Amino acid sequence: MLNRKGSLIVLSGPSGSGKGTVLGEFFEKYADENVFLSISATTRNPRPSDIDGVTYYFKTVDEFKNMIKNNELLEYASFCDNYYGTPKKAVEDKLNSGVDVILEIEIQGALKVMETTKDAVFVFICPPSVEELEKRLVGRNTETLDVIKKRIDTAKWELTNIEKYDYLIVNETVDDAASKLKEIIDAQRQSVKNNKEFIKTILNEVEL
Repeated sequence: MLNRKGSLIVLSGPSGSGKGTVLGEFFEKYADENVFLSISATTRNPRPSDIDGVTYYFKTVDEFKNMIKNNELLEYASFCDNYYGTPKKAVEDKLNSGVDVILEIEIQGALKVMETTKDAVFVFICPPSVEELEKRLVGRNTETLDVIKKRIDTAKWELTNIEKYDYLIVNETVDDAASKLKEIIDAQRQSVKNNKEFIKTILNEVEL
């Protein structure tokens, strides 16, 4: 295997875009051992299907604020009255070992990563229409109508940020969206910027 640095893939999109489902399909069908899904920390309450340390690291507000204070987060954001953030060390360790890291984070957090991390690749997952997005949010039946309304209002603002991203995946079918994510990651693995060690080696041979 070529000695290369891993790619940081920042995946985000509004609630109801299906980004979690797309990621699940990607890891089931397409991912290999050199792709790592970063686990975010959050202060929101767990849903019935959530598992601490697998879905999220569930933290109290005080615990999360201590992580901010100790500079333990790559990014963090407040969303619908809860904190979300990415623990820094695990991401850096994986990238330095040549593993690609996917961050599934809120758009507020992605915008912060854009400011601080020049080599990250940003992928926006989008529903086919705003109408479909609203339908998906209501169909979850996991939140109150007030929370759903807040998520819809937030989603409309989030959609205005699409042009700041490198890639757009319209999630019409989950399998097609997951396949497109694989194509993006494959392309990053072949990029010049992520294969500098090989390039250095081959250029040294040319000089000989």
